[in-house]
Amino acid sequence: MTRPPIDQQITFLYAEEPEASWKFYEEVMELPLVQDQGMVRIYGVDGARALLGVCRARGPRLSGDPRIAGGVIFTFVTREVEAWHAFLTGKGLALAAPAFSAAHGITHFFLEDPAGYRLEVQRFERPD
Repeated sequence: MTRPPIDQQITFLYAEEPEASWKFYEEVMELPLVQDQGMVRIYGVDGARALLGVCRARGPRLSGDPRIAGGVIFTFVTREVEAWHAFLTGKGLALAAPAFSAAHGITHFFLEDPAGYRLEVQRFERPD
């Protein structure tokens, strides 16, 4: 049997105060709003195949450390890591400079959204 196609992929993040997160993704990251479902807003990530949904949380997080409960790092992969860094620092974000990780063969930097999710902007440096 042939594997059926997957048309799109959505990662959902939950925020107790989603209005701040919605503003961040719309105004700071400048992601296009694809669909507003009231309690959930879904954003395009430079194409129609990957989407980011930011939802109103139904309760508080069990921990402030996203690696312990419901943890996620949302990674934006781009060849333009330095340009993204300049774009975001130009919007007033204080960010560490992009760094090369020999262990992973990537150049990247991290930031945090208003709900405390860790975001990464990354470029693969290995030819494979």
